[in-house]
Amino acid sequence: MYDESPKRFDRIIAILIQLQSRKIVRAQDLADRFEVSLRTIYRDIRTLEVSGVPIYSEAGIGYSLMDGYRLPPVMFTREEARSFIAAEKLMQQFTDKELGDHYAAAMYKLKAVLKSADKDLVTDMESKVLIRNSSPAFNQKAPNALASVFRSIGEKMQVVLLYEGIESNGPLERVVEPVGVFHENNNWYIFGYCHLRKDYRQFRTDRIHDIRITDDAFMLSHNALETYLKHNKEENLTKVVILVDKSIARYIKGDRRGYGFVSEIEKENEVEMTFKSRDPQHGFARWFMMFGDYATIVEPESLKVRIVELLTLSLSKLENN
Repeated sequence: MYDESPKRFDRIIAILIQLQSRKIVRAQDLADRFEVSLRTIYRDIRTLEVSGVPIYSEAGIGYSLMDGYRLPPVMFTREEARSFIAAEKLMQQFTDKELGDHYAAAMYKLKAVLKSADKDLVTDMESKVLIRNSSPAFNQKAPNALASVFRSIGEKMQVVLLYEGIESNGPLERVVEPVGVFHENNNWYIFGYCHLRKDYRQFRTDRIHDIRITDDAFMLSHNALETYLKHNKEENLTKVVILVDKSIARYIKGDRRGYGFVSEIEKENEVEMTFKSRDPQHGFARWFMMFGDYATIVEPESLKVRIVELLTLSLSKLENN
């Protein structure tokens, strides 16, 4: 027996909108999104077909709308209209200028279809939302790095990066086939195959001095970005265990996930924290020094040696000054 409830009607409309938004949509993806069974999705698709929506399906691939079929303009709810403001503010602060400009242009089109009352609501909300980003995500010499990478991925053309690593004496030229971009620990990263290193690497956008799309097509076929990131998370990690005074432990909780935090155990006067660090000798070591007078390193021994090196170097500079 079919469920003719308003909830089912809303779901079927949402399925139709999703079919128009993507070339191919998998039944499992729809089931996951709406938290229903595959059988329910099959019934909903059948309802759309009976209603005259031309849906093409292929076993094992997914569903798509026949070319040329389009929905009439979609009306947005007030809740959806409010969400535009947060999205627009985030795009302005956390992406490069070119992408931000493109999104702003898209927002004008979205706002154009709002009802008059909702337009007033959105206008009023714009002055009530402020997002601050204290650290620049992009080197000013390459302010449109993300937009360039998006074009590179879409056209499958190699890019040339002028990139300065954390320990390099200056920027080096890298020929890269970008796989994707991701945001982590307040930084944007470009992930791709580096022809100089003959391996996959990630590049922080604020260390890119210049980026240029070449006329050279990709030489390799790349998997989805998530495939590589999952693999990278499982490799080249160092277990770090520290004891932190309870009086200071709560103040570092906001930062610790960015350094590979795994778990914690509360003791009498201390908190034992375990990390899986990708960069214990540089990033983690310098972060630890911020509260090192309230903490003890349990393992590894190499981190203790590194902290001593950094402290000795700092002391030497102070004495020389």
